[in-house]
Amino acid sequence: MKVLATRRLPGDAWDELGDVEVGPLEDPRDDVEALIVANEPVDPARFPSLRLVANFGVGYDRIDVAACRARGVAVTNTPGVLDAATADLALALMLAARRRVVEGDSLVRAGRWATAWSDGPFLGREVTGATLGIVGHGRIGAAVARRARGFDMRILVHGRTRIDDPPWRPLDDLMRESDIVSLHTPLTPETAGLISRERLALLRDGATLVNTARGGVVDEAALVDELVSGRIGAGLDVFAHEPHVPEALLGLPNVVLTPHVASATVETRAAMTRVAVDNVLAVERGEPPLTPVRGA
Repeated sequence: MKVLATRRLPGDAWDELGDVEVGPLEDPRDDVEALIVANEPVDPARFPSLRLVANFGVGYDRIDVAACRARGVAVTNTPGVLDAATADLALALMLAARRRVVEGDSLVRAGRWATAWSDGPFLGREVTGATLGIVGHGRIGAAVARRARGFDMRILVHGRTRIDDPPWRPLDDLMRESDIVSLHTPLTPETAGLISRERLALLRDGATLVNTARGGVVDEAALVDELVSGRIGAGLDVFAHEPHVPEALLGLPNVVLTPHVASATVETRAAMTRVAVDNVLAVERGEPPLTPVRGA
């Protein structure tokens, strides 16, 4: 089966693909039967022989699943294997933002160690014992909750399904009660702008917003305003218009920025490649794909 991938994926599983080419999706191709992409726009009409779009990642909001389905093209993603790495980064961003790790690192590198003491107390905020609100209690949100228990955090959740453990809250109540809010919901028409200007205003002074989900879940302009004011802090791995990051954020000390790397560990990326390749090989054998996305 002819495979076109927009990048070479890491890990040994990649070498199991037979006829694979790495290149852009710009030109129509009538020989391509499978595409491997990383949540990139796909026009299935440009690939008349297409049978599969294998997405390297969990989020697939930029892939037109309905258009693929209408042409009989399966769409898959790589769920499950990146939960731990994403949860780890969410905890890292919480710690970095609340304990001012990046600021402290910059002081040391600039030879300004003494200013952390002489210019006033260099104080962060506690993670241990804080109230953590998790928006989206799927696999990744649940993994964050498990880690948070090690910090003796009080955990609240909001998701489509009401649960008792951890306690479920309406979203507005969760925003009001939490010291830290961590986002783990997919970007869909229903969740676009979910964390609105009004909901950001519900956060208590000194609260921290962590986003390892999708930038579009948050009203980015409103978040920039809150961060510029200094009222809250944030740890952000995702942005609304990647790779663009709002200029106003770049010089702020109260936000930690990473370039959409929640799943970027050697082990996790290799596991993601394994899932993507296994989907290609299954379709090549005439079998159903292993991890089809909803509606595909």
